[in-house]
Amino acid sequence: MRLFNARKIKDRATGLKSAARAVSGGRLVVIPTDTVYGIGCDAFNHAAVKALLAAKGRGRDMAPPVLIGSKRALDGIASDVPASATELIEAFWPGPLTVVVPYAPSLAWDLGDTDGTVAVRMPLHPLALELLKETGPMAVSSANKHGLPPAETAADAKAQLGSDVSVYLEAGASEDNLPSTIVDCVAHPPQILREGALSLEQIRKIVPETLDRDGRGPGEEPEVAEAETAEEESAEAEAVPDAAPPADEETTA
Repeated sequence: MRLFNARKIKDRATGLKSAARAVSGGRLVVIPTDTVYGIGCDAFNHAAVKALLAAKGRGRDMAPPVLIGSKRALDGIASDVPASATELIEAFWPGPLTVVVPYAPSLAWDLGDTDGTVAVRMPLHPLALELLKETGPMAVSSANKHGLPPAETAADAKAQLGSDVSVYLEAGASEDNLPSTIVDCVAHPPQILREGALSLEQIRKIVPETLDRDGRGPGEEPEVAEAETAEEESAEAEAVPDAAPPADEETTA
């Protein structure tokens, strides 16, 4: 288990070589991305993927996404990519967008219970992209134990994952501690599964028919919510005409 400070030129080169060797050898690595740090391995190494899930404390029902180093790499792992995915990829890759697409039936991998689909992302981080170009597609999940906060540094990840990981690449604190936004592009219309660094509004600017997490289309939730709120406020005002408005409450993320 080694931690390399990739902010130093010498450590960066040595760390990348060590990480690439670890991945090719079926071991786990922790790498920075443009969102949070990730724990990753060779996507085609069954034992390594199993070890990744075990390190996080996850089961096969929570298959890890796959990170790739170029848009072209998607052609090698996905089949019949939906038009919605293509449009979103052109708008947001590399970046904090994960798309769920059908994977090629010929692929010899086992990411878990995926029902023929894979969640794919191309991160906007030079260190991650450099490593991915050496290793090919990697199964990568957030670098933390299941149920704990995602790591914002490699040192944070090491405190949680310890010797389960062979190589840690430290590149400083994450620029954005929000995870990527996940869009299921296999669904018709596409649907957001997790809203993260990209908002629903940003996604809908590219694919307007995208559903929110609750399966509601554009324009459905705001009007209903506002109408209900207006009715409730009117009823309260009639019942207690002299009541003062409630004080603002602190909101936590």
